[in-house]
This record gives sequence, C-alpha cells and structure tokens, in this order.
Amino acid sequence: MKAFPPCATDLSRRRFVQGVALGGAAGGLGLLRPSNVWALTSPGQPIALGGTDFALDIVEAPVNFTGTGRLATTVNGGVPGPLLRWREGTTVRLRVANRLRTPTSIHWHGIVLPFRMDGVPGISFEGIAPGQTFVYQFQVRQAGTYWYHAHSGFQEQTGLYGPLVIEPAGAERNPTDRDYVVMLNDWTDEDPQRIYTRLKKQSDYYNFAQPTAPEFLRDVRANGLSQALAARRMWNRMRMNPTDLGDVSGYTYTYLMNGTAPAGNWTGIFQPGEKIRLRFINGSASTIFDVRIPGLKMTVISADGQDVEPVPVDEFRISVAETYDVIVEPQDARAYTLFAQSIDRSGHARGTLAPRAGMQAEVPEVDKRVWLGMQDMMGAMTMGGTAHGSGHEAMSSMPGMDQHGMAGMNMGSMASTDATPVVRHARTEYGPGTDMHVDTPRTNLDDPGIGLRDNGRRVLTYADLHTVGGPIDAREPSREIELHLTGNMERFMWSFDGVKFADAKPVHFNTGERLRIVLVNDTMMNHPIHLHGMWSELENPDGQFQVRKHTINVQPAQRITYAVTADNPGRWAYHCHLLYHMEAGMFREVVVS
Repeated sequence: MKAFPPCATDLSRRRFVQGVALGGAAGGLGLLRPSNVWALTSPGQPIALGGTDFALDIVEAPVNFTGTGRLATTVNGGVPGPLLRWREGTTVRLRVANRLRTPTSIHWHGIVLPFRMDGVPGISFEGIAPGQTFVYQFQVRQAGTYWYHAHSGFQEQTGLYGPLVIEPAGAERNPTDRDYVVMLNDWTDEDPQRIYTRLKKQSDYYNFAQPTAPEFLRDVRANGLSQALAARRMWNRMRMNPTDLGDVSGYTYTYLMNGTAPAGNWTGIFQPGEKIRLRFINGSASTIFDVRIPGLKMTVISADGQDVEPVPVDEFRISVAETYDVIVEPQDARAYTLFAQSIDRSGHARGTLAPRAGMQAEVPEVDKRVWLGMQDMMGAMTMGGTAHGSGHEAMSSMPGMDQHGMAGMNMGSMASTDATPVVRHARTEYGPGTDMHVDTPRTNLDDPGIGLRDNGRRVLTYADLHTVGGPIDAREPSREIELHLTGNMERFMWSFDGVKFADAKPVHFNTGERLRIVLVNDTMMNHPIHLHGMWSELENPDGQFQVRKHTINVQPAQRITYAVTADNPGRWAYHCHLLYHMEAGMFREVVVS
C-alpha cells in the first residue's frame, strides 16, 4: 500500500498548485552587467539582454512562489534568467561567472556550436568551478526560439534556466505586431535530491491518482465484474500503474508561466486586431504541458526554432525542452486565458492576454485524467481483426501478463498490422533494470497522446509539422543505429537498451555521414530525447522527411526514426530531458569522429 506523506489529505491547492501572487524573481539585485539592457515594448516580459557581449552571474537568490521563501539558483538574480536576444550571423561572447559554492554550467539548448562550448560537464568541458568565470564564444548559425539551462546536478530544477530568441539575418517569415515569450516551468520548494531519493525508494510517491474503489465500481457497471477484476489484476501483476503519467506532480510542483504562479496571473497586453507571436518554451525539469487559449485559434509557425508550414490548432502538447511558436489574432477587447495543464492533470500554469493589466478570463478546470490504455502498453496491437500469435507474445513480455492477466481484456480481437515492424531486443534489456518490452511498437505520428485523443479539440501532432525548405541533407542514411528506451518503473531505473549511463559505452558517428536513429520506447511513459550539437530530422512511417527538431518526444510503445548528419565533430550528450530520468541513467555519450 502506498505510504502517503502526512499532509497529503489536506493539501492547499492554492499553495501547491496555484502558488501565490507575489511571484518569484528577486530582481534588482545589482547583478546586471553593462550588456545592452532593454525591455520589449509590450509589458510583462523579463529583462532582455541584446547584442553580442553578455555577462551572466550564476548566484543564489531568494524567491517565493508558494508563500514560503526559498533560495533559487539563478542567472542574474531572476527566475527565469534574462531573455537573451542574439542575431543570426553574429558571434556572441558570454562571460558566465559562478557565484555559487558548487560547480555549475550553462547549456545552450538546441544551438549548433563547437562541442567545447556546449556546456555539459564531463562531456564537453569540466564545468565552471566556484569563483571562476567561463567564456562561451561561438558563431550564431540559426534563428528562432530556444532556451538555456544548467547541466549540473539538479540546478535546472532549482531555477537555472532562461529564454533565448535569435533574430534571423533577413526578414521574419511571419512578421507580427507583438512578440511574447511564454516560458513554462515547474517549481518545487523541496530539495530536488530529496525528490530523487523518494522516487528511487517509491516511484509513485507523488502520484495521488491511484485507482480507487469508486472507480472500480464504475468499471464494474461499465464492463462487468470479471473484466474489472481482470484489469486490476493485470496492473497489479505488472507492478505498474495506469495513471503513471508523470514522476512528480502538483503535490510538490507549482507550475509557472514566465516565472509567475497561476495566482499571480502573468499578463501580456494587446490591442484588438493585432497579430501576436507567442514563443512557448517548456523549460520544466519534469512536466509535459497541454496548452490552449479558450476562444482563440492558434497557428503553429515554428517547432524547436525551425519554421514550419502554418498549422491551425486549438491545443498542442509541448514536451519537456520543446519550443513552439504560435500566432494568435484576438479581435475582441477582452481577456483570454493562456492555459497549460500538466499531463497528469495535477495542476496548471496560467496567464492572460488582455487589452489592459488587471483583466482576466475564466480559467478552465483541468481535464479528467485518462488511464493508460492498450496502445500505450502494446503499441501496434490494435483492436479489431483476427488475433495473431504475436499478440500473446507481446503481452507475455511484460511481467504478470499471462493468460489469467489477460482475461476480460478482449484479447481475442487484438491484432497487429502487416506494416508493424517487429523489433529485436538487445541481450542487455533482459535484467533487473527493465520491466517491459514492446515487440510490436506503433509507428504513427498522428496520435496526440494520452489525455488528448478525441477530446473535441483540434490537437497538434507531429504528423501536422512540416519544416519549411525540407531536410538539411538530401542523402539517404547509409546506416542505422537502433536504441531502446528502457526502464523499471517500480525501481525508478531508466536507461538505453537496459544499460544505465555509468555502464554504457559511447555511441560513435562517423564525421560527415548521414545516419538513421531508430528509437523504440519499451516503457509506458513519454520520453523527450535530445541530441546535442546536431539536428534530428524526424521521418514519417514511410521514411520520408517530416520535421527538423532538437528534441523529439517518443510516446509510450512507439517506434520513431530520424536522420542525423554527423557534421559536428566532438563529444556530445544524448539523453532523455526528464531530469530525473537522465539522472537515473537514460543518458549516452555520442562521439563524432
């Protein structure tokens, strides 16, 4: 039985989910250096630093998001750190001074640069020692919306992150009247090391959405006693949880929009009829968000800093470390809520677009939590058709999934499609670090994901995204590297191919080659996978170029492929961007030589 923390029964949603109105950044600490300091014409944005020469201090500073003061790890005293504005084609110089008592670092997420400037201790440099200054210097060869964050311990969770906007060398493809960064983060008053220790001891410690007796009775009414019992027996035998959508929840997290808790109501000003660009950045340590603006259609124009063919949507999922730029055109002089709910529906970030400060619109209730289903466990094993032997094989590759565990699951109608790739698992996947294998993963990109399917709104999927201009390299990949995303959810162990980073050998790319990465998610959790230093060009199920990204979210039981041109020699990090998964071992080193 789950051991609930003492205060679990009397949680204050205002404190733990809504936060407080005072905000968090302790600005005005006199830490800004003589870079060109300026603010955007629209109010409500962080301090912005522009030009080519920057001085950034990493320092502890007081914040208060929940009613209790804490010390955050900050850049120039703010959470988030200052908005950095660069220009494509220039050379930037960033002097980063460490005012902490521990080593630190800054990684420029999604930026293609020399590997010595990438900012990953132990991979690209030694880190920045206390009292020392490291100078990052490199040419800016791209434009768009990006961000920066620590790559040292849990400092990213404690506030060391900020937005980054790079102006194109030429004209904007999609000019707008106003331009706002909307940075999403998850804040906790807890020590992140304590969170990690708790997850290792009890992986569902922060999950208060366990199956309940009323839900069991609901299932009995809907499906009959035998099927309801079979479903519960299946989950119990697998030692898995159908509501395990996120590792850390709104019990300890307060969700922030531009450094402001929901109660603080960050506000961006507009005038009716204006065209507004919203640059969404998910700078969270652990939270995937679903974003919508009730009453406004959004047109997605950029993904991970790269322009895409415009896509009108009502809602989009933004995984950890991804960025999406959207355009909205409000016609009425009223307020609109920017609503970003966590994937586990335990809380939300919230802000407002309005003609004047102080206005607000209705804030939606979070959607009902949806349980993980068969496609999140078994991939391409779809309902309908004639049963194949592979169906039982796929189910039996998960602990507890025998004939009794499948009773009542309508397994006689499960089938795999002819196009479904049957994967092979490495020998290293069969050990205590892996509790699940998906033998027939799904390959579709048109699934919005758990909690968003058939919700009545037009939801963005990867299948909708098409990078303007096509791939950067037209060559067909000459070889494939297949890696499986693996884990033991109960023990909170995460890895590639069942091997944690401490025990893994580097992955080697040959300089100049075009290769294909194949990722198979053998778990029931989403994993945003980030390759440093090179672009990942996602392919559709037919192997054709789809969209260029720096972070690709791999859904449960999904197989995806993307092409990489190994044109940047050096040592690079490659990892899941869920901070606690990376810390637990879902990390590899890529060597390009």
